[in-house]
Amino acid sequence: MADGDDSSAIWSGKPITEGEWAGWSAYSGDPFEDLAGPFYARKDETGQVVCAFRAERRHMNGGGFMHGGCLLTFADYSIFMFGRDVLAGSGSVTASMNAEFIDGSTVGELIEARGEVVRAGGSMVFLRGMVTTGGRPLLNFSAIIKKIRRKT
Repeated sequence: MADGDDSSAIWSGKPITEGEWAGWSAYSGDPFEDLAGPFYARKDETGQVVCAFRAERRHMNGGGFMHGGCLLTFADYSIFMFGRDVLAGSGSVTASMNAEFIDGSTVGELIEARGEVVRAGGSMVFLRGMVTTGGRPLLNFSAIIKKIRRKT
């Protein structure tokens, strides 16, 4: 997601029809997230937004575990997916993010994030979520997204 971008094309995503990610959507428009990902999102059978990516060698730190910056980038991507319905039609930026690292992951693991909008106000959206692999928690996070108006 491009923070501060209100383009409807970004919010709709590109549906994937083949391979491991069939049924998911790929969102682009944020150059850093495009470089760090690809990250994917979809709604599960209950309607909850789920975000995911496959851990690759390039996501690892020198110790062979997923780099904390990668997990935080994925969490930042995920908050915009969780909040996309309440953010549609406005620009937005991450105002605050808090996170606790719980465990590490390695190459090949499927990394997922699930979360929710805790409260959506007129200009601030409060969210929380958990990044996991195989049901094992990796990162707990909460964030505030600030809605912004474009300067004319």
